[in-house]
Amino acid sequence: MATMVQKTGSPRKAESQRLSRILEGLDRRFPDAKCALDHRNAFELLIATILSAQCTDERVNIVTRDLFRKYSCLQAFATAPLRELEQDIRSTGFYRNKARSIQGAARMLLEKFGGNVPETMEELVELPGVARKTANVVLGVSFGKAEGIVVDTHVTRVSQRLELTRETVPEKIERDLMAIVPRARWISFSHQMILHGRHICKARKPLCHLCPVEHVCRSKDKTTAFPPSKTAAQAGRRSRG
Repeated sequence: MATMVQKTGSPRKAESQRLSRILEGLDRRFPDAKCALDHRNAFELLIATILSAQCTDERVNIVTRDLFRKYSCLQAFATAPLRELEQDIRSTGFYRNKARSIQGAARMLLEKFGGNVPETMEELVELPGVARKTANVVLGVSFGKAEGIVVDTHVTRVSQRLELTRETVPEKIERDLMAIVPRARWISFSHQMILHGRHICKARKPLCHLCPVEHVCRSKDKTTAFPPSKTAAQAGRRSRG
């Protein structure tokens, strides 16, 4: 079983206490965390999540606002001219692959699943363009099923900085997180970690002075615990004193 990575070899009790502090900090900062992708049903969420690969949620929401008006049902996506669909989602990047995945998923849902989005991991990952990350989003948000933990670039970065895993492959990171985070927290934990990585624990310059778990973070790329302006002001006062 995976355990939280500790430099000092602390006992399991200390590891559990540290995880509790992390979860408490995330709860304080993101008490109402939820999926940022706009959607009205499971299929729209499925499409939006496919589009979100290598693209910001903000951009996806801009694109789907018109996309879901133009293609209002599965049949519309399944029969749309592929080149036209590609242009409709072009600004999300990798639009050719995404268009093929969306159309393939729509057709499979109609032909194999009676036009319904399946509610199991095994069936969801059969769909074109759907891996565990997308399936976890759909299962957690649309069906309230905690089958795993969403691991995107944000969750990967934050989990490594907090020493919750040493792994770099999403599936292995997910396995480590599932082993230490209570299952009842998997859905909310995913949303909280994504928001934390997007708004605070950023890739190039983490905002550690705003971090709710800074006190238990030992990341090598931590920044000062104070905003630059405040640090400069304090330094100025010390020099004058």
